[in-house]
Amino acid sequence: MRARPALGALADDLTGATDLAITLAEAGFRTTVVVGAAGVADVDPGDVDAVVVALTTRSDPPRVAVRRSLDALGALRAWGCGRFYVKYCSTFDSTAEGNIGPVLDAVLDELGEAATVVVPSFPANGRTLYQGHLFVRDALLSRSPMRDHPLTPMTESDVRRLLAAQSPSASALVPLPVVAQGPQAVRAALDEAVRAGARLVVVDAVTDVDLVTVARATEGLRVLSGASALAQGLTGPRASGALDVEVPPGRRIVLSGSASLATRGQVARALAVGGGFRLRGAELREGFDATVDAAARAALDAGDGPFVVYATASADDVVPGDQEILEAAFGALATRLVDAGVRALVVAGGETSGAVTAALGVRRLDVGGSIDPGVAWSRAVRPGEADVALVLKSGNFGGPDLFVRAWEPGVVARGVA
Repeated sequence: MRARPALGALADDLTGATDLAITLAEAGFRTTVVVGAAGVADVDPGDVDAVVVALTTRSDPPRVAVRRSLDALGALRAWGCGRFYVKYCSTFDSTAEGNIGPVLDAVLDELGEAATVVVPSFPANGRTLYQGHLFVRDALLSRSPMRDHPLTPMTESDVRRLLAAQSPSASALVPLPVVAQGPQAVRAALDEAVRAGARLVVVDAVTDVDLVTVARATEGLRVLSGASALAQGLTGPRASGALDVEVPPGRRIVLSGSASLATRGQVARALAVGGGFRLRGAELREGFDATVDAAARAALDAGDGPFVVYATASADDVVPGDQEILEAAFGALATRLVDAGVRALVVAGGETSGAVTAALGVRRLDVGGSIDPGVAWSRAVRPGEADVALVLKSGNFGGPDLFVRAWEPGVVARGVA
């Protein structure tokens, strides 16, 4: 049996965990995602090279986020991991109080480490960092659609200012001209920043080449932090870590709870060529079971095209206060569909993905190859029940036609190692 892998990761939501696992697989790590800290002990160390713990800490109160993160860190350390990755969204989604800063501080304290890098860039999805300011394609984060996010509105683009509001730790910046000089220059700049008292070192990156440079420069750090794209610069023990994921034929059902601009476009594209059913909070409050049953019947009766059960297709569809009941509805709907024999679902949105996997009793996700940057089919393992193939997609990820082509043979084949 192979020695235990050195890499363990904490992700602040489920889609972020799968996003990181996809990148690690492409970097040569056979990777599994476990839902919550308790699942770490169930992973056979001979099966994988990296373990990602999916948490729900993005919008938790800071104390809760820290406690859950430290529980997961403890589980990973007990399992045998010696290097750690704190994963957050490439749009640095957080509240004014956290939780990125508090979690980073807690992890560094627990491990006795002096500092880490902060690298939210994901160039393939249009997230870049320049002079410490986060851009979403050609717009500052504060001027992007993330400004109006219903849960974590981002009205500041300077990552150092965001961290200062969340953490007492000093921060510093390694600017792009230094990154362009290569790993040795970045390493020297990091060392200088730490000597000057910085604990959270923000590093510019506008291309994948920049991220590989940063990854090479930080090989000696015990803790990394960033979006998933930083992991592409890591080196795993295999040419590819993607696992085999069979996507059963059948109905092409999408469950979309995300309100992001990207997902709304994907919903619109799918509705143009297939069918759909909109879940409304008011109707669910009036008759929860009847509404969920109606959505399930419509999905099961759909033809060969994509069928989307969605909460929002436009910004006008977002209703404050509906999130909790919509999550419950998507979880109940997924259970009804799987009980009826559906064995493949595409799910959009971090909170929606969490609700669906919880309702289905998913304990582990074995990740296949990517079908879009940060998007892949996974085998959802449910103890005592049949496995289900799932795409768990961050709201901001995926091409405009993802919901239409996710089941196409060529796309599915790319997602199988």
